[in-house]
Amino acid sequence: MKKYCLALDMVDDSELIAEYEKYHQNVWPEIKQSILDSGITNMEIYRIHNRLIMIIETNENFSFEYKNELDNNNPKVQEWEKLMSKFQQQLPHSKPREKWQLMNKVFSL
Repeated sequence: MKKYCLALDMVDDSELIAEYEKYHQNVWPEIKQSILDSGITNMEIYRIHNRLIMIIETNENFSFEYKNELDNNNPKVQEWEKLMSKFQQQLPHSKPREKWQLMNKVFSL
C-alpha cells in the first residue's frame, strides 16, 4: 500500500464551502467507481477553514499519470470536476490548471 497526502484551497465563502460539503455527503457513484478503478483503495478529505487535505491509500500499481488518463477519458468525471471547480482555487505556486497539490511528508512516527 502507498499513501499520499494532497492539499487544495477552497474559495473562501461559507455558502460555497457548505455546498461543497453537501455534494461530498452523496458523491456520484460513477465518481466513486472511477476512484476505485484508478487503484485508490481509500480516500479521506479533511477541511479547516478553506483548506482541504486529502489522504489517499492506493494499491502498488497506482500512478497519478494513469489516474489522470482515466479521468480525462471519463465524461462523468469531467462533469464532476467542472462542478467542483466553482468551489476550488489553486494553492500559491501551482502550475496553471493544477488543483490538488501533492504534499511532502516531513515526519512519521
